[in-house]
Amino acid sequence: MAIVLQTDFAWPDVSLERAIVEAAGHELVVGPSVPLPAEGIEALVRAHDPAAIMTCWAQVSAEAIAAPRALKIVQRIGVGLDNIAVAAASARGAWVANVPDYCTSEVADHAVALLLDWARGTAAYDADVKRGEWNPAKATLRRVSDLTVGIFGVGRIGSATTQRLAAFGCTLLGHSRQPRPTSSLAFVTFDELLERSDAVIIHAPLTDETRQLFDAETLAKMKRGAFLINVSRGQIIDNDALLAAIVDGRLSGAGLDVIDGEPNPPRSLVERRDVIVTPHIAFSSGASLDELRRRAAEEVVRVLAGERPHFPCNHPDNS
Repeated sequence: MAIVLQTDFAWPDVSLERAIVEAAGHELVVGPSVPLPAEGIEALVRAHDPAAIMTCWAQVSAEAIAAPRALKIVQRIGVGLDNIAVAAASARGAWVANVPDYCTSEVADHAVALLLDWARGTAAYDADVKRGEWNPAKATLRRVSDLTVGIFGVGRIGSATTQRLAAFGCTLLGHSRQPRPTSSLAFVTFDELLERSDAVIIHAPLTDETRQLFDAETLAKMKRGAFLINVSRGQIIDNDALLAAIVDGRLSGAGLDVIDGEPNPPRSLVERRDVIVTPHIAFSSGASLDELRRRAAEEVVRVLAGERPHFPCNHPDNS
């Protein structure tokens, strides 16, 4: 029997994970639903000496990874790895794995929803009517099929968003580290994407190259009046630069499911009428959460049984 530590969770309970782990003969230990700080996770690891760590949002530091006597895997209950010290896991011979494709449809749908909300004004005008204001003459809306939309990051989710927007008749541009052949969009340079797009959708992971990539210099290259959508990681955008670009009219607004500083993002940004905000829920549906939790737990059980993970994200030194 091995100890599996689940650091945190973003759903009502961990019954699904527990059933899978315990059916394999292991014990599941669970931290609080709201992630502890890195030091708290390190203390949990020292207290329980897990052979596997599953994490949703909590930071799994190099210190936490070094502490167990026989750590086999750090499993992200999600896609991004920016909360895991991957190099430390590789150095000690532990796998890092994720669930890369569980929410492709949901995030693509959410990106399109934010774009349509900007183009058609549904949230803003709904708020007006609820305040007692009925003024159709106030509307300044856009024909969706006339829009040129830039997709920054054309991987699984970016490709799914492309397919959805193609059906609306949008002109589609893409920029990606590894362009995939497609008839739905034209791959262009990053600067051309910024200059030509009426809206830019960020579908890129948080890396050293993308952190704060959308800063004042980048935003100044965007088409005047463009709209910026982020359903990836908040730290890809410089909040101060974004606010300044909206205030001076460079951008017409933003659609943000993720914001640097969440869960307490800057009020000066999120309270604006021209900024549409959701609380990091693009990934979420009943179906996606069940799939995520099941596949994450099954990956841990698989590695504890001596097998390779199906979705490895590193190369452990002793593998």
